[in-house]
Amino acid sequence: MAQKVGLYAGSFDPITNGHLDIIRRASRLFDKLYVVPMTNTSKNYLFTYEEKKKFIEDEIPDLNNVAVIDGKDELSTTLAKQVGAQFMIRSMRNSDDFGYESGVASINKVLDDEIETVFLLASNKYATISSSMMKEVAKFGGDISEFVPQTVAQALVKKLRRE
Repeated sequence: MAQKVGLYAGSFDPITNGHLDIIRRASRLFDKLYVVPMTNTSKNYLFTYEEKKKFIEDEIPDLNNVAVIDGKDELSTTLAKQVGAQFMIRSMRNSDDFGYESGVASINKVLDDEIETVFLLASNKYATISSSMMKEVAKFGGDISEFVPQTVAQALVKKLRRE
């Protein structure tokens, strides 16, 4: 039987506890899971790919079937094909995300109809967390320690105070 390989792509700028929850849950569904910090041309990034990769890897050392790979300047369907992923993992926090994520899934299906999208709903305790919200709260001195790993919280405060 062929290995089930998934690819979870996102901007992860920065990674949140909600993203990490999805990674952990998806790692139980697939033999191999690739986590891919991607380029989204409509976003301005605070962290480099290398920083995002380190944040993720530091939080998942126990997940032997998960690898973080570079998704700069690639379509996620192209990367999925390159690594042999038959599944794209997308996460949704609420009904607002559904519209966007179903559009992404539709485009991906047109680009490669052999790749299936698997939607994972955010756990209730993470349903309100977004990376952009974490940047906003951190910029104005709010405590984000419940929502992101400690290293991410420290890096956010350091970067946002330099601006």
